[in-house]
Amino acid sequence: MTTTSDTPPRVDWPRISSLVAGQAAVQGGSYALLIAMSWTAVQLGGSGAVTLVTLAATLPRVLTLLFGGALTDVLGPRALLLPATGARVAVLAVGALVTMTTDTLWPLVAIALVEGTLLGLTGSASGVLLPRLAPEEQLGRANSLFSMVLRLAPIAGTPLGAWLVTVGELPAAMTVAAVCCAIWLLCAAHVTHGMAKPEPVPGGPSLLRRSGDGFRLLASHPRLRWMFVACFCIDVAFLWPAEVGLPMRAHSEGWGVGAVALVLSAFSAGALASAAVGAALAHRIPALAKLVVTGFGLAGGMAAMALVPSPAVLAGTACAVGLCSGLNGPALVTAYQQAVPRGRMGVAMSTFTLSGIGAAPLSLALFSSVSTQLGPTRTWLVCAGLVAFSPIAVARAFRSPVTPAEAPAAAPVEAPAAVPVEAPAEAPLTAPPSDRTRTAPEPTATSV
Repeated sequence: MTTTSDTPPRVDWPRISSLVAGQAAVQGGSYALLIAMSWTAVQLGGSGAVTLVTLAATLPRVLTLLFGGALTDVLGPRALLLPATGARVAVLAVGALVTMTTDTLWPLVAIALVEGTLLGLTGSASGVLLPRLAPEEQLGRANSLFSMVLRLAPIAGTPLGAWLVTVGELPAAMTVAAVCCAIWLLCAAHVTHGMAKPEPVPGGPSLLRRSGDGFRLLASHPRLRWMFVACFCIDVAFLWPAEVGLPMRAHSEGWGVGAVALVLSAFSAGALASAAVGAALAHRIPALAKLVVTGFGLAGGMAAMALVPSPAVLAGTACAVGLCSGLNGPALVTAYQQAVPRGRMGVAMSTFTLSGIGAAPLSLALFSSVSTQLGPTRTWLVCAGLVAFSPIAVARAFRSPVTPAEAPAAAPVEAPAAVPVEAPAEAPLTAPPSDRTRTAPEPTATSV
Protein backbone atom coordinates (compact mmCIF):
# COMPACT_ATOMS: atom_id res chain seq x y z
CA MET A 1 0.00 0.00 0.00
CA THR A 2 1.08 3.58 -0.56
CA THR A 3 0.09 6.86 0.91
CA THR A 4 -2.28 8.91 -1.14
CA SER A 5 -0.83 11.83 -3.03
CA ASP A 6 -2.81 14.35 -1.01
CA THR A 7 -1.60 13.07 2.37
CA PRO A 8 0.36 15.93 3.92
CA PRO A 9 3.82 15.07 5.25
CA ARG A 10 3.98 15.00 9.03
CA VAL A 11 6.41 16.80 11.31
CA ASP A 12 8.21 14.34 13.57
CA TRP A 13 7.78 16.46 16.70
CA PRO A 14 8.80 13.70 19.18
CA ARG A 15 12.22 13.36 17.58
CA ILE A 16 12.53 17.11 17.07
CA SER A 17 11.84 17.51 20.80
CA SER A 18 14.60 14.98 21.56
CA LEU A 19 16.97 16.89 19.29
CA VAL A 20 16.18 20.20 20.98
CA ALA A 21 16.43 18.74 24.49
CA GLY A 22 19.72 17.00 23.74
CA GLN A 23 21.22 20.09 22.18
CA ALA A 24 20.05 22.22 25.10
CA ALA A 25 21.92 19.89 27.45
CA VAL A 26 25.14 19.57 25.46
CA GLN A 27 25.33 23.24 24.49
CA GLY A 28 24.76 24.38 28.08
CA GLY A 29 27.43 21.96 29.31
CA SER A 30 29.85 23.13 26.61
CA TYR A 31 29.49 26.78 27.62
CA ALA A 32 29.97 25.88 31.27
CA LEU A 33 33.13 23.95 30.37
CA LEU A 34 34.40 26.82 28.21
CA ILE A 35 34.19 29.27 31.11
CA ALA A 36 35.77 26.81 33.53
CA MET A 37 38.66 25.94 31.21
CA SER A 38 39.34 29.60 30.40
CA TRP A 39 39.40 30.55 34.08
CA THR A 40 41.63 27.61 34.97
CA ALA A 41 44.00 28.42 32.10
CA VAL A 42 44.31 32.00 33.33
CA GLN A 43 45.28 30.75 36.78
CA LEU A 44 47.82 28.30 35.37
CA GLY A 45 49.52 30.48 32.78
CA GLY A 46 47.84 33.82 32.20
CA SER A 47 46.66 35.09 28.83
CA GLY A 48 49.18 32.96 26.93
CA ALA A 49 47.66 29.81 28.39
CA VAL A 50 44.15 30.90 27.42
CA THR A 51 45.31 31.56 23.87
CA LEU A 52 46.95 28.12 23.69
CA VAL A 53 43.81 26.33 24.92
CA THR A 54 41.60 28.34 22.56
CA LEU A 55 43.78 27.53 19.55
CA ALA A 56 43.89 23.87 20.57
CA ALA A 57 40.08 23.79 20.50
CA THR A 58 39.56 25.91 17.39
CA LEU A 59 42.17 24.80 14.86
CA PRO A 60 41.33 21.05 14.86
CA ARG A 61 37.65 21.92 14.59
CA VAL A 62 38.24 24.07 11.52
CA LEU A 63 40.50 21.47 9.91
CA THR A 64 38.08 18.56 10.43
CA LEU A 65 34.84 20.43 9.72
CA LEU A 66 34.88 20.02 5.94
CA PHE A 67 35.97 16.39 6.22
CA GLY A 68 33.14 15.79 8.69
CA GLY A 69 30.62 17.16 6.21
CA ALA A 70 31.81 14.73 3.53
CA LEU A 71 31.67 11.85 6.04
CA THR A 72 28.10 12.80 6.94
CA ASP A 73 26.99 12.54 3.31
CA VAL A 74 28.77 9.19 2.88
CA LEU A 75 28.00 7.47 6.21
CA GLY A 76 24.85 9.25 7.36
CA PRO A 77 24.46 11.25 10.58
CA ARG A 78 23.86 8.28 12.89
CA ALA A 79 27.08 6.45 12.00
CA LEU A 80 29.07 9.60 12.74
CA LEU A 81 27.19 11.18 15.65
CA LEU A 82 26.92 8.23 18.02
CA PRO A 83 30.56 7.05 18.06
CA ALA A 84 31.96 10.59 18.13
CA THR A 85 29.60 11.72 20.89
CA GLY A 86 30.37 8.58 22.88
CA ALA A 87 34.06 9.40 22.52
CA ARG A 88 33.41 12.92 23.82
CA VAL A 89 31.73 11.50 26.94
CA ALA A 90 34.76 9.25 27.56
CA VAL A 91 37.25 12.08 26.99
CA LEU A 92 35.46 14.42 29.39
CA ALA A 93 35.08 11.71 32.04
CA VAL A 94 38.79 10.85 31.85
CA GLY A 95 39.61 14.57 31.82
CA ALA A 96 37.68 15.07 35.05
CA LEU A 97 39.73 12.33 36.72
CA VAL A 98 43.04 13.64 35.38
CA THR A 99 42.40 17.25 36.40
CA MET A 100 41.64 16.07 39.95
CA THR A 101 45.22 14.84 40.28
CA THR A 102 47.27 17.50 38.47
CA ASP A 103 47.42 21.27 38.30
CA THR A 104 49.25 21.55 34.99
CA LEU A 105 48.15 22.99 31.66
CA TRP A 106 48.76 19.96 29.45
CA PRO A 107 45.47 18.14 30.28
CA LEU A 108 43.49 21.22 29.21
CA VAL A 109 45.37 21.43 25.92
CA ALA A 110 44.94 17.71 25.24
CA ILE A 111 41.22 17.78 26.05
CA ALA A 112 40.73 20.87 23.89
CA LEU A 113 42.50 19.19 20.95
CA VAL A 114 40.36 16.04 21.10
CA GLU A 115 37.15 17.97 21.76
CA GLY A 116 37.79 20.31 18.85
CA THR A 117 38.46 17.38 16.50
CA LEU A 118 35.29 15.55 17.53
CA LEU A 119 33.16 18.70 17.30
CA GLY A 120 34.49 19.34 13.80
CA LEU A 121 33.60 15.81 12.70
CA THR A 122 30.05 15.98 14.11
CA GLY A 123 29.15 19.62 13.40
CA SER A 124 27.63 18.88 10.00
CA ALA A 125 25.97 15.66 11.18
CA SER A 126 24.02 17.66 13.78
CA GLY A 127 23.14 20.28 11.17
CA VAL A 128 21.49 17.85 8.75
CA LEU A 129 19.01 16.38 11.25
CA LEU A 130 16.21 18.94 11.19
CA PRO A 131 15.71 18.79 7.40
CA ARG A 132 15.22 15.03 7.83
CA LEU A 133 12.57 15.42 10.51
CA ALA A 134 10.37 18.21 9.15
CA PRO A 135 8.87 18.75 5.70
CA GLU A 136 9.97 21.84 3.87
CA GLU A 137 6.92 23.91 4.74
CA GLN A 138 7.39 23.21 8.48
CA LEU A 139 11.18 23.48 8.62
CA GLY A 140 11.01 27.14 9.62
CA ARG A 141 9.09 26.35 12.79
CA ALA A 142 11.48 23.56 13.75
CA ASN A 143 14.50 25.78 13.16
CA SER A 144 12.99 28.63 15.19
CA LEU A 145 12.58 26.26 18.11
CA PHE A 146 16.17 25.10 17.69
CA SER A 147 17.46 28.66 17.55
CA MET A 148 15.91 29.35 20.95
CA VAL A 149 18.11 26.61 22.40
CA LEU A 150 21.21 28.11 20.80
CA ARG A 151 20.39 31.50 22.34
CA LEU A 152 19.55 30.14 25.77
CA ALA A 153 22.63 27.90 26.06
CA PRO A 154 25.19 30.67 26.75
CA ILE A 155 22.74 32.46 29.06
CA ALA A 156 22.39 29.34 31.22
CA GLY A 157 25.79 27.72 30.66
CA THR A 158 28.06 30.68 31.36
CA PRO A 159 26.94 31.36 34.95
CA LEU A 160 26.79 27.60 35.56
CA GLY A 161 30.44 27.30 34.58
CA ALA A 162 31.42 30.21 36.83
CA TRP A 163 29.55 28.62 39.76
CA LEU A 164 31.10 25.20 39.16
CA VAL A 165 34.60 26.72 39.22
CA THR A 166 33.92 28.22 42.65
CA VAL A 167 32.36 25.02 44.02
CA GLY A 168 34.44 22.18 42.55
CA GLU A 169 36.93 23.80 40.18
CA LEU A 170 37.57 22.35 36.71
CA PRO A 171 36.85 18.65 37.52
CA ALA A 172 33.29 19.55 38.54
CA ALA A 173 32.68 21.47 35.32
CA MET A 174 34.14 18.61 33.28
CA THR A 175 31.91 16.09 35.05
CA VAL A 176 28.82 18.18 34.36
CA ALA A 177 29.86 18.56 30.70
CA ALA A 178 30.30 14.78 30.43
CA VAL A 179 26.81 14.19 31.87
CA CYS A 180 25.29 16.74 29.49
CA CYS A 181 27.10 15.09 26.58
CA ALA A 182 25.76 11.69 27.67
CA ILE A 183 22.23 13.14 27.62
CA TRP A 184 22.84 14.33 24.05
CA LEU A 185 24.13 10.84 23.15
CA LEU A 186 20.86 9.26 24.33
CA CYS A 187 18.80 11.87 22.51
CA ALA A 188 20.88 11.48 19.34
CA ALA A 189 20.31 7.72 19.42
CA HIS A 190 16.55 8.36 19.49
CA VAL A 191 16.65 11.11 16.88
CA THR A 192 18.70 9.12 14.37
CA HIS A 193 16.97 5.77 14.91
CA GLY A 194 16.00 4.36 11.53
CA MET A 195 18.06 6.83 9.53
CA ALA A 196 19.66 4.55 6.97
CA LYS A 197 23.18 4.89 5.64
CA PRO A 198 23.19 6.57 2.22
CA GLU A 199 23.59 4.28 -0.76
CA PRO A 200 27.23 4.13 -1.89
CA VAL A 201 27.99 5.61 -5.30
CA PRO A 202 30.25 3.27 -7.31
CA GLY A 203 33.29 5.09 -8.60
CA GLY A 204 32.37 8.23 -6.70
CA PRO A 205 34.90 10.87 -5.64
CA SER A 206 37.21 10.29 -2.71
CA LEU A 207 36.43 11.70 0.73
CA LEU A 208 39.27 14.17 0.36
CA ARG A 209 37.79 15.53 -2.86
CA ARG A 210 34.29 15.56 -1.39
CA SER A 211 35.57 17.71 1.46
CA GLY A 212 35.72 20.62 -0.98
CA ASP A 213 32.22 20.06 -2.36
CA GLY A 214 30.76 22.77 -0.14
CA PHE A 215 32.82 25.44 -1.90
CA ARG A 216 32.02 23.94 -5.31
CA LEU A 217 28.33 24.10 -4.44
CA LEU A 218 28.60 27.80 -3.73
CA ALA A 219 30.40 28.36 -7.02
CA SER A 220 27.83 26.48 -9.11
CA HIS A 221 24.46 27.16 -7.41
CA PRO A 222 23.37 30.84 -7.52
CA ARG A 223 20.52 30.48 -5.00
CA LEU A 224 22.71 28.72 -2.47
CA ARG A 225 25.51 31.22 -3.02
CA TRP A 226 23.33 34.29 -2.45
CA MET A 227 21.77 32.80 0.70
CA PHE A 228 25.29 32.11 1.98
CA VAL A 229 26.27 35.72 1.26
CA ALA A 230 23.17 36.99 3.09
CA CYS A 231 24.06 34.99 6.21
CA PHE A 232 27.74 35.88 6.09
CA CYS A 233 27.07 39.62 5.82
CA ILE A 234 25.06 39.60 9.04
CA ASP A 235 27.51 37.39 10.94
CA VAL A 236 30.48 39.58 10.02
CA ALA A 237 28.68 42.89 10.59
CA PHE A 238 27.18 42.07 13.99
CA LEU A 239 30.21 40.83 15.89
CA TRP A 240 32.34 43.99 16.07
CA PRO A 241 29.52 46.25 17.38
CA ALA A 242 28.62 43.70 20.07
CA GLU A 243 32.14 42.74 21.14
CA VAL A 244 34.03 46.02 20.65
CA GLY A 245 31.79 48.91 19.61
CA LEU A 246 29.31 48.61 22.47
CA PRO A 247 31.93 48.51 25.28
CA MET A 248 33.81 51.39 23.64
CA ARG A 249 30.68 53.52 23.45
CA ALA A 250 29.66 52.73 27.02
CA HIS A 251 33.12 53.68 28.24
CA SER A 252 33.34 56.91 26.23
CA GLU A 253 29.85 58.01 27.33
CA GLY A 254 30.51 57.14 30.97
CA TRP A 255 27.61 54.68 31.11
CA GLY A 256 29.59 51.91 32.83
CA VAL A 257 29.73 48.17 32.23
CA GLY A 258 26.13 47.79 33.44
CA ALA A 259 24.94 49.46 30.25
CA VAL A 260 26.68 46.80 28.18
CA ALA A 261 24.93 44.03 30.12
CA LEU A 262 21.59 45.84 29.83
CA VAL A 263 21.85 46.24 26.06
CA LEU A 264 22.94 42.64 25.43
CA SER A 265 20.20 41.33 27.71
CA ALA A 266 17.59 43.43 25.90
CA PHE A 267 18.78 42.09 22.55
CA SER A 268 18.62 38.49 23.81
CA ALA A 269 15.14 39.00 25.24
CA GLY A 270 13.87 40.37 21.92
CA ALA A 271 15.51 37.55 19.96
CA LEU A 272 14.07 34.87 22.23
CA ALA A 273 10.58 36.36 22.02
CA SER A 274 10.55 36.50 18.24
CA ALA A 275 12.12 33.03 17.94
CA ALA A 276 9.22 31.73 20.03
CA VAL A 277 6.81 33.46 17.66
CA GLY A 278 8.65 31.90 14.75
CA ALA A 279 8.33 28.44 16.27
CA ALA A 280 4.57 28.88 16.24
CA LEU A 281 3.98 30.96 13.13
CA ALA A 282 7.06 30.82 10.86
CA HIS A 283 5.24 28.63 8.32
CA ARG A 284 2.48 31.27 7.95
CA ILE A 285 4.81 34.17 7.07
CA PRO A 286 5.97 34.38 3.43
CA ALA A 287 9.68 33.67 3.36
CA LEU A 288 10.80 36.47 1.08
CA ALA A 289 8.75 39.11 2.89
CA LYS A 290 9.98 37.92 6.28
CA LEU A 291 13.62 37.95 5.26
CA VAL A 292 13.54 41.29 3.46
CA VAL A 293 11.53 43.14 6.12
CA THR A 294 13.55 41.82 9.05
CA GLY A 295 16.81 42.28 7.13
CA PHE A 296 16.21 45.97 6.57
CA GLY A 297 14.89 46.18 10.14
CA LEU A 298 18.21 44.83 11.40
CA ALA A 299 20.14 47.36 9.34
CA GLY A 300 17.99 50.29 10.45
CA GLY A 301 18.07 49.20 14.07
CA MET A 302 21.84 48.84 14.05
CA ALA A 303 22.24 52.31 12.58
CA ALA A 304 19.93 53.72 15.26
CA MET A 305 21.95 51.98 18.01
CA ALA A 306 25.02 53.91 16.90
CA LEU A 307 23.23 57.25 17.32
CA VAL A 308 20.78 57.01 20.24
CA PRO A 309 21.59 59.31 23.19
CA SER A 310 21.10 57.18 26.32
CA PRO A 311 21.59 53.61 27.54
CA ALA A 312 17.84 53.18 28.13
CA VAL A 313 17.01 54.13 24.54
CA LEU A 314 19.90 52.00 23.33
CA ALA A 315 18.51 49.00 25.22
CA GLY A 316 15.05 49.55 23.73
CA THR A 317 16.55 49.75 20.25
CA ALA A 318 18.58 46.62 20.90
CA CYS A 319 15.40 44.79 21.91
CA ALA A 320 13.80 45.81 18.59
CA VAL A 321 16.90 44.58 16.73
CA GLY A 322 16.63 41.32 18.67
CA LEU A 323 13.00 40.95 17.59
CA CYS A 324 14.10 41.17 13.95
CA SER A 325 17.04 38.86 14.56
CA GLY A 326 14.96 36.12 16.16
CA LEU A 327 12.98 35.77 12.94
CA ASN A 328 15.73 36.58 10.46
CA GLY A 329 18.55 34.34 11.71
CA PRO A 330 16.68 31.02 11.68
CA ALA A 331 14.92 31.99 8.44
CA LEU A 332 18.22 32.56 6.68
CA VAL A 333 19.56 29.18 7.74
CA THR A 334 16.37 27.45 6.65
CA ALA A 335 16.44 29.08 3.25
CA TYR A 336 20.06 28.00 2.91
CA GLN A 337 19.15 24.41 3.82
CA GLN A 338 16.27 24.41 1.38
CA ALA A 339 18.59 25.41 -1.47
CA VAL A 340 20.97 22.47 -0.92
CA PRO A 341 20.82 19.77 -3.64
CA ARG A 342 19.98 16.17 -2.79
CA GLY A 343 22.65 14.24 -0.93
CA ARG A 344 24.88 17.28 -0.33
CA MET A 345 23.53 18.60 2.98
CA GLY A 346 26.58 17.49 4.96
CA VAL A 347 29.18 19.34 2.89
CA ALA A 348 26.87 22.35 2.50
CA MET A 349 26.38 22.68 6.27
CA SER A 350 30.09 22.19 6.93
CA THR A 351 30.88 25.18 4.70
CA PHE A 352 28.13 27.20 6.36
CA THR A 353 29.46 26.38 9.84
CA LEU A 354 32.99 27.21 8.77
CA SER A 355 31.84 30.64 7.61
CA GLY A 356 30.32 31.29 11.02
CA ILE A 357 33.56 30.34 12.78
CA GLY A 358 35.56 32.50 10.40
CA ALA A 359 33.26 35.51 10.72
CA ALA A 360 34.44 36.29 14.26
CA PRO A 361 38.16 36.90 13.64
CA LEU A 362 37.42 38.57 10.30
CA SER A 363 34.95 41.00 11.85
CA LEU A 364 37.24 41.90 14.75
CA ALA A 365 40.30 42.35 12.54
CA LEU A 366 38.54 44.26 9.75
CA PHE A 367 36.37 46.66 11.72
CA SER A 368 38.92 47.26 14.46
CA SER A 369 41.24 48.54 11.73
CA VAL A 370 38.45 50.61 10.18
CA SER A 371 37.56 52.14 13.54
CA THR A 372 41.07 53.58 13.93
CA GLN A 373 40.37 55.69 10.83
CA LEU A 374 36.62 56.39 11.09
CA GLY A 375 35.97 56.17 14.82
CA PRO A 376 33.50 53.87 16.59
CA THR A 377 30.26 55.59 15.51
CA ARG A 378 31.02 55.68 11.80
CA THR A 379 32.38 52.14 11.90
CA TRP A 380 29.14 51.03 13.54
CA LEU A 381 27.23 52.69 10.69
CA VAL A 382 29.43 50.89 8.15
CA CYS A 383 28.46 47.61 9.82
CA ALA A 384 24.78 48.59 9.54
CA GLY A 385 25.31 49.26 5.84
CA LEU A 386 26.79 45.79 5.38
CA VAL A 387 23.75 44.27 7.10
CA ALA A 388 21.53 46.11 4.60
CA PHE A 389 23.16 44.08 1.83
CA SER A 390 21.72 40.88 3.35
CA PRO A 391 18.08 41.42 2.25
CA ILE A 392 19.34 42.48 -1.17
CA ALA A 393 21.24 39.19 -1.43
CA VAL A 394 18.11 37.34 -0.29
CA ALA A 395 16.09 38.96 -3.07
CA ARG A 396 18.76 37.92 -5.57
CA ALA A 397 18.65 34.36 -4.19
CA PHE A 398 14.90 34.05 -4.63
CA ARG A 399 15.19 35.37 -8.18
CA SER A 400 17.81 32.74 -9.03
CA PRO A 401 16.23 29.76 -10.82
CA VAL A 402 16.49 26.26 -9.41
CA THR A 403 17.38 24.00 -12.32
CA PRO A 404 16.58 20.25 -12.19
CA ALA A 405 20.24 19.51 -11.44
CA GLU A 406 20.16 21.94 -8.56
CA ALA A 407 16.73 21.08 -7.19
CA PRO A 408 16.88 20.63 -3.44
CA ALA A 409 15.53 17.47 -1.91
CA ALA A 410 12.44 17.71 0.21
CA ALA A 411 12.94 16.75 3.82
CA PRO A 412 12.53 13.02 4.35
CA VAL A 413 10.01 12.50 7.13
CA GLU A 414 9.33 9.28 8.98
CA ALA A 415 5.72 8.34 8.45
CA PRO A 416 3.44 7.82 11.47
CA ALA A 417 2.80 4.23 12.45
CA ALA A 418 -0.87 4.48 11.54
CA VAL A 419 -0.13 5.34 7.92
CA PRO A 420 1.16 2.39 5.86
CA VAL A 421 3.81 3.34 3.39
CA GLU A 422 5.55 1.50 0.61
CA ALA A 423 9.03 2.98 1.12
CA PRO A 424 11.12 3.01 4.32
CA ALA A 425 10.74 5.93 6.65
CA GLU A 426 13.90 7.56 5.36
CA ALA A 427 12.83 7.59 1.73
CA PRO A 428 12.73 11.18 0.49
CA LEU A 429 9.40 12.72 -0.31
CA THR A 430 9.98 14.75 -3.43
CA ALA A 431 7.96 17.90 -3.56
CA PRO A 432 6.93 19.73 -6.70
CA PRO A 433 9.65 22.33 -7.24
CA SER A 434 7.52 24.85 -9.02
CA ASP A 435 4.26 25.39 -7.20
CA ARG A 436 5.30 25.04 -3.56
CA THR A 437 5.72 28.22 -1.55
CA ARG A 438 9.23 28.25 -0.11
CA THR A 439 9.27 29.16 3.54
CA ALA A 440 12.43 30.66 4.92
CA PRO A 441 13.41 28.23 7.65
CA GLU A 442 15.24 28.78 10.83
CA PRO A 443 18.00 26.23 11.21
CA THR A 444 21.14 26.08 13.20
CA ALA A 445 20.90 29.78 13.46
CA THR A 446 23.51 32.30 12.68
CA SER A 447 25.23 34.00 15.54
CA VAL A 448 22.83 36.90 15.20
